[in-house]
Amino acid sequence: MRLLSLIFAPRHFALILGLVFFVWTLAAMTLHPARAGLLVIPLVIFGGLLAVGVSDMLQKRHSVLRNYPILAHMRFILEEIRPEIRQYFFESETDGSPFSRDRRAVVYQRAKMQLDKRPFGTQLAVYSDGFEWMLHSLSPRPLATAPFRIAIGGPDCKQPYSASVLNISAMSFGALSANAIRALNGGAKAGGFAHDTGEGGFSPYHAEKGGDVIWEIGSGYFGCRTLDGAFSPERFAETAKNPQIKMIEIKLSQGAKPGHGGVLPAAKVTPEISAIRGVPMGRDCISPPGHSAFSTPLELMAFIRQLRELSGGKPVGIKFCLGQPVEFLAICKAMLASGTAPDFIVVDGKEGGTGAAPPEFMDHLGMPMRDGLTFVHNTLVGIGLRDQVRVGCSGKILTAFDMARAMALGADWCNSARGFMFALGCIQSLSCHTDACPTGVATQDPWRGRAIHVPDKTERVGNFHRATLHCLAELTAAAGLDHPNQFDLDHFRRRISESSVVSFADLYPDLETGELVRGARDPRLAALWDKASAEHFSPQRRAA
Repeated sequence: MRLLSLIFAPRHFALILGLVFFVWTLAAMTLHPARAGLLVIPLVIFGGLLAVGVSDMLQKRHSVLRNYPILAHMRFILEEIRPEIRQYFFESETDGSPFSRDRRAVVYQRAKMQLDKRPFGTQLAVYSDGFEWMLHSLSPRPLATAPFRIAIGGPDCKQPYSASVLNISAMSFGALSANAIRALNGGAKAGGFAHDTGEGGFSPYHAEKGGDVIWEIGSGYFGCRTLDGAFSPERFAETAKNPQIKMIEIKLSQGAKPGHGGVLPAAKVTPEISAIRGVPMGRDCISPPGHSAFSTPLELMAFIRQLRELSGGKPVGIKFCLGQPVEFLAICKAMLASGTAPDFIVVDGKEGGTGAAPPEFMDHLGMPMRDGLTFVHNTLVGIGLRDQVRVGCSGKILTAFDMARAMALGADWCNSARGFMFALGCIQSLSCHTDACPTGVATQDPWRGRAIHVPDKTERVGNFHRATLHCLAELTAAAGLDHPNQFDLDHFRRRISESSVVSFADLYPDLETGELVRGARDPRLAALWDKASAEHFSPQRRAA
């Protein structure tokens, strides 16, 4: 009796049904041979279901399939389409992660030059904790017509670069398809802004459209390495002299996975990637967590000086997601001790996301952009080098408000990665790491990549940049300012409770020029400064 109740339990319903219909179909074919041809398809269907059910009960990898043969496959199917169902049927305009539907929509509309206005008032909860806004002026300025640009290049730079205040953040060929790179660089060319190569190297697809390029040099030294992975001054100098390359960026870490290297398996190292990155065929392409060309802050300054000389005096900077603040203080001490400083620093927030990473790295490692940006800005002020070193930032920058807020916190310009991916047609399917991007943006599958029509997407990239900067000009004028670099912390407010509002000036206090060198008022910052050493990235160890 127990065996019968187990066999006919509801969880075995699909298996028993498949068995019954298989036997019935087989019997019908035997009793009515003339109609056997009509029953072949049902026999195959029910026989297949029966085979699946038996296989489910015998396999050992999935417990739910052993207990719910056939039926449990519905769970896997629903799990597979769950993100799409949620995005298309259940998300509100302000839901969705990492970018809400309304934030994605404004990029799509501006890229297509469609109406980007909203009716009937804001949908945001303006009295909820964390709501932020900008203060406008009762005496607005005329709308600026000249493009907003920033000059990058310190006293040792022979070829300073006039950069737009909005540029394409680092995304490599390999992470993005060839057509995506073509469209991004074509848009940069048309709009007069810069395109960061990412650490994958300066590829023919970056060169094809002629847009301004920021060449990122990571720990793998792709495109400027020896066969054993060391930095090659000769190869670097050969590529860096290309007039399309306007700046050199040394990547110390990135927001999506700070302190985490990467491996491209040998099987995925195609002849094309081998040629672009300078890695041999048949061997894993390794991007280690740290650099081999330097190991101390002073050696980093020497490396910056070397790259500046080898490139003919082009701006050379560093990019990182801030981790231990004392390590950046050590870099600043090295600037003062060596007399060499980077021409620019790009602060990447831990909310960056174009690089796939383990969830522990993605969710809990690294400093968010605003905190990292204000620390870097204040430290440069505190050592008296802020006027010499330009500061860029990246981390979920999509709109003009995002830019204005970042510039108030200390940025001279902003980079956006996912914003320009949305302009290309990205739908936030969260499949970047699977090589199965539905829009052909983040894939190396040539059949998927061909979905991007380069002339159309080139135009959309330029449109998004132009429309965003137009809105930034409107915000700047509404605040009574002439240039977005005039935004300061007191232009912005944050609600911390229903009845309490604070200025950004209270949340992110400033340092005075040279204060760190003289002695910081904040005892915690003064203690960190004392621990930092130009000789070591790690805190200076004092004798017991």
